[in-house]
Amino acid sequence: MTLQLDGSTLTIEALARASYNWELKVALAPEARIRVAASRAAVERWIAESRVVYGMTTGFGEFSNVFIPQEDVERLQENLIISHSAGMGELLPPEIVRAMMVLRINALAKGFSGIRESTLDTLIAMVNAGIVPAIPGQGSVGSSGDLAPLSHLALSLIGRGECVVDGKRVPSASVLAQHGITPVRLAAKEGLALINGTQMMCAYGALTIHRSRNIAALADIVGALSTDALRGTDNAFDERLHLTRPHPGQLLSAKNLRTLLKGSAIRESHRAGDAKVQDAYSLRCMPQVHGASRDTITYVTSVVEREMNSATDNPLIFADDDIHIEGGNFHGQPLALVLDFLAIALAEFASISERRTERLVNAALGGLPRFLTPNGGLNSGMMIAQYTAASMVSENKVLAHPASVDSIPTSANQEDHNSMGSIAARKLWTVVTNVENVLSIEVLCAAQGIELLRPLQSSEPLERVVACVRTKVPFATEDRVLYHDMEAVRALVADGSIVASVGIQLEM
Repeated sequence: MTLQLDGSTLTIEALARASYNWELKVALAPEARIRVAASRAAVERWIAESRVVYGMTTGFGEFSNVFIPQEDVERLQENLIISHSAGMGELLPPEIVRAMMVLRINALAKGFSGIRESTLDTLIAMVNAGIVPAIPGQGSVGSSGDLAPLSHLALSLIGRGECVVDGKRVPSASVLAQHGITPVRLAAKEGLALINGTQMMCAYGALTIHRSRNIAALADIVGALSTDALRGTDNAFDERLHLTRPHPGQLLSAKNLRTLLKGSAIRESHRAGDAKVQDAYSLRCMPQVHGASRDTITYVTSVVEREMNSATDNPLIFADDDIHIEGGNFHGQPLALVLDFLAIALAEFASISERRTERLVNAALGGLPRFLTPNGGLNSGMMIAQYTAASMVSENKVLAHPASVDSIPTSANQEDHNSMGSIAARKLWTVVTNVENVLSIEVLCAAQGIELLRPLQSSEPLERVVACVRTKVPFATEDRVLYHDMEAVRALVADGSIVASVGIQLEM
């Protein structure tokens, strides 16, 4: 199967497939080749005419007033990549690097960048060979694009960088040679075309959204499971109530909760004599809280998918009009703001989840055996699982502080407002992992709580969730190393097994 990149129609789902499934190949769409060739022809004509064009016949940034003679334009591009490969810190995850490469190809496919087809084909060959450039995660300020990270990508393309092979850093020249790929010798404009762009922060945003859709469904599932384990009421999920405040995410979440709890014998066992008029907010307000985060995911998706199919370098080439326009499409502000917003929204899934976990383990609040152990005192049960959830929720509160409100000038104050979108992106990746972990802890505790109510049964979908958990983690009658149980459930969460186990179509 091949993913055709045309610069306009790439989706988050398609990008995620290409990022995680390395058997999937990518190719440049035929119509994109026509645009790329026309753009390149314009660049070569302007070089021959010795036109003054930023980044082609001038220096970069503060050096934009320095004219570069024709005989030095190729050296200029290589120097750009070498000098801008100045990242530090841990290497980016391989799936992020692969997403960056696909996104860069897609942006160049729009035909506004002046790159040669042959250079683009070499980048495509690297993706299809499963080559992963070694890209340090720190160094981008999110304006002029992700300059340092994309420079490290380009450094591998020209055979001057490093790649990751079996967890080790290997010179890119040898990796390219192993796959029969000739390193690129950059021509005019090509270095700039490769590194001006928002592909690192966009890769993080897109793959986080991909994970977030699983999280949104999971939150409703585990929330319903906890509601039943705590013998809560489903009255607050009534459609009539939610239609009076018809936020889309709220309506979807309420519908999911009704569907998941329908037919629960646990619920029916206490319905008639229910002494509680209403439950705590962490149960009763799930549609409102989960729904608001769902709506945020929907909004951020629209921004990220628009960015994925945009031209984000500088200058842009308009071959039909025989002009170039210097501008700022590389500025990461549109992404920086929404990535910060998404971190806040995802953190709320974990925040409300931890409060439900507290009710499950706290006998005074939930009515279940203390810390969900049938033999308390000798056994501590799930006591420390809640501690772990609380620690990650607290960590998320720090990480949810927006990076986009900061700016530090760079390039001798020529670049005097920077988005810091790459920082928003990297901390977002930590937030989404923490959220998956916190929800995994709630799944573990809620399944234990359901089984402490036996012989009563929950609904069919929720019993399938319990059964899914039990394929990896047995019911806890006494203490054992809790870390192993938590990791096993986390694996079921991350690969989508918990969401799939309900056996019904939920609103994602």
